[in-house]
Order: sequence, then structure tokens, then C-alpha cells
Amino acid sequence: MAYSFKGAIAFGLIYIPVTLHLVIKNNDISFNLLDKNTNSRILYKKTCVDCNDKTVQKEDIVKGYQYEDNKYVIFTDEDFEKIKSKKDKTISIENFVDINEIDPIYFDKAYYVAPTGAEKAYNLLLKAMEDEGKVGIARTVIGSKETLIAIRVRKGEMLLNTLFFNEEVQKNPVKEISSEINEKEFYMAKMLIQNMSEPFDIKNYKDNYRQKVMDAIEQKIAGKEIVAIKETEINTNVLNLMEALEMSLKQNKSAPVIVKKTKKSAKKA
Repeated sequence: MAYSFKGAIAFGLIYIPVTLHLVIKNNDISFNLLDKNTNSRILYKKTCVDCNDKTVQKEDIVKGYQYEDNKYVIFTDEDFEKIKSKKDKTISIENFVDINEIDPIYFDKAYYVAPTGAEKAYNLLLKAMEDEGKVGIARTVIGSKETLIAIRVRKGEMLLNTLFFNEEVQKNPVKEISSEINEKEFYMAKMLIQNMSEPFDIKNYKDNYRQKVMDAIEQKIAGKEIVAIKETEINTNVLNLMEALEMSLKQNKSAPVIVKKTKKSAKKA
């Protein structure tokens, strides 16, 4: 498996050279864009605005920061490397936290951490983190951006997750909802949640739509037309929230009979 990053983890005065390997593979079905009249591939060319739309080759493209209108300072890969310190190039663990203290909203990409030396130190760190149930919080510079990192252990394997900084997470546009909740509706909603609850097993969830697309591709290759799937219509003529809850509970085979409760008993429930 090709690595995405080569560097080292610094843990106190311990230095562990590692490579990072992506955990998630891209499973998307790739489609090319074509001219509908000729089936010819559509290509995207990088052109120069002030060069009569001349195509610019990859080796002639540089990064520029605009500090005034039409004025740029040019940065090369060597420039970015020069301003990195040794610490910037190292995944330096700053502290350890409990994983449940990290909101999942901050997690980005996941990598396997593979040692390229200092295996004893690597295994020591892995076992100690696993025994303590802790996650190492670190940071490093990848490319031209500082990256916040969580190093953790899962089923005896060391994983690294890149994290979003707090300022990168946008505020929720939904305003606070202050509508009152009916006690019986609240009880029935909780009952519906309980009836639909079961242990989570990721193996139970398949990418069904991807399979449908693959089947449709095979049909097209065989010269067949794609036939729309016939589905039973969803009843959207529900008069109110209470009726929707009652119908949902009836559809759930494991739903118990709902006994009407008084205010006092509903509060206890």
C-alpha cells in the first residue's frame, strides 16, 4: 500500500519514524464527461488569462499570493520547505485526552500508522495508549498547512486522524427552537426510538445505490433500456404529528400496545 506521508512521531524525547497510509479508499463509480453529439471526451485545460487562452503546462504553473491588485509574490515548494522547522515536519504529541472528549464533527481523514524504524518504541506507545484508553493530540505541517491530529488505538492498531480546527467548523444556521412538546407525543417518540434501537454493526450497511448503478451500467452495455423501479407510494397524507407517531409505531412490528397515561404517569415514564 502506497504511503501518503512520511515523517516521524515525537513522544517526549522518543522519536518514531513512520509512514501514513489512507484507511478509506475511493469507491465512487467514475464517469467521463462526453460531447452528446460525438461521444468525444471533454477535457479541462489550464489556460493563461493574459496569453490569449494559451494552454499552460503543469511544470510552468507556480503558486502566487496576491497582495495588491495584479501584484503577486511567488512561492515555490522549496520556499515552503525552508520556513518549516524540524518540529513542523514532525508529528509532535502535545498531550493526551479521552476520545469521548473529541466531538466527531472535528474528525477528517483517517490513516494507518506504520513504523519504519524504532518498532519497540512504536509498540510501547501503542500498548501504553491502549491500556490508558487515551488519544494523543499532535500537530504537524502537511504541504503548506498546519494540521491538527489525533493518534489513537483501535483493535490493536495505531490510527491517525486529521482534525479540523475549531475556527474551521461553521456555526449551525438553525436557530433555537422553543416550541412546547406535548407529553404524550414525547412518550411515543421515545417509544419509537426504543423499538428501532439495535446494536450498531457497520457490516449491516451496504452501498445499495452503487450496486444499482453497476447493474444499470451492465444493462446499458447489453443494449437494454433502464426500467424505473416500481415502489409503493409513501403515505404523506398524515394529518398531524400524533397521527404520524401512531402510524409509525403500528408499522413497527415490535411496537407494544400504547396505553393511555395520565399526566402524572407520563412524567414518570
